[in-house]
Amino acid sequence: MKKIFLMGRSEAGKTSLTQALKGEELHYSKTQYTNINDDMIDSPGEYAESKHFSVGLACFSFEADVVAIVQSADEPYNLFGSCLHTFISRPLIGVITKTDSPIANVPMIRQWMENAGCDRIFEVNNITGEGIKELLDYLNEDPEPMTLEEAKRKQTLGLNEWDTLPA
Repeated sequence: MKKIFLMGRSEAGKTSLTQALKGEELHYSKTQYTNINDDMIDSPGEYAESKHFSVGLACFSFEADVVAIVQSADEPYNLFGSCLHTFISRPLIGVITKTDSPIANVPMIRQWMENAGCDRIFEVNNITGEGIKELLDYLNEDPEPMTLEEAKRKQTLGLNEWDTLPA
């Protein structure tokens, strides 16, 4: 399984998402420090909310195979600017949580994630498990093999290993 790094605002559902991905019973637990295990890195929301701590997010991204922006469907504002993927040297995905909220605005959150440069966006409900299987399937996908020539060409073009080669 790819190691995923979760970043987002406090109460976005990052820790609950880690519990749902592991098949654990959900229980509220405030993340006080960055929790790292074999498959996941869960960061405190304060890291994303403060410019003083946000550099830590970039550092932790190097420890993961994929970086996930986690935003609840009822977010009142966006913390992540457009083209966020330009400073993260890992595939960037979006995870929209709390899709069942009565004030959910999934299209707006999806647009924010597209603007940030997310390659894929998953809609999940940590309580019901909706969307969790799709996210797990993505995390369990094997990377496509690449020849040395393809790697050299991508490097010459300034592409990441997961970017598609132009024709």
